[in-house]
Amino acid sequence: MISSPLTFYVVPMEPQHAAEICEWSYKPPYNIYGWMSWEQMQALGVEFGDPQLRSRQYVSVVNGQGDLCGFAQLFPMEGVVRLGVGMRPDLCGHGMGHLFMKAIVQAARARYPEREIDLEVLTWNQRAIRAYQKCGFTITDTYERRTPTGNKPFYCMVYEE
Repeated sequence: MISSPLTFYVVPMEPQHAAEICEWSYKPPYNIYGWMSWEQMQALGVEFGDPQLRSRQYVSVVNGQGDLCGFAQLFPMEGVVRLGVGMRPDLCGHGMGHLFMKAIVQAARARYPEREIDLEVLTWNQRAIRAYQKCGFTITDTYERRTPTGNKPFYCMVYEE
């Protein structure tokens, strides 16, 4: 049984966190959010498999016991920090997403205090959209973007304090 509410903390992403994230398996239709193996990510030097990119842009989200609960990418853009987030699969769908996102927003605000905070989400992912809205994000745009399986519709959501 998962207890709620949890307190989430944002910490630097350690290599062991990155390796664990690569092993996560989501149930359909969320299985599109999986990663390649940790060994492949390191060999290719992509995303958090690149130690420098990992230290500059990626953080881990842990609970009070230090257990890995998720991660975030804080991607700096002109005047904006774009969030990419992932919650551990067994924690998804239990009503904790807004608390998870609040911790990430606080970390983004601390790192980039003058920037707007936004994220992109597939329009079908209503579970995530509800969590983002409960945290304070608002849909500001709809567009198609290329994905590994073709063009898909996305919302851009902006954090409003």
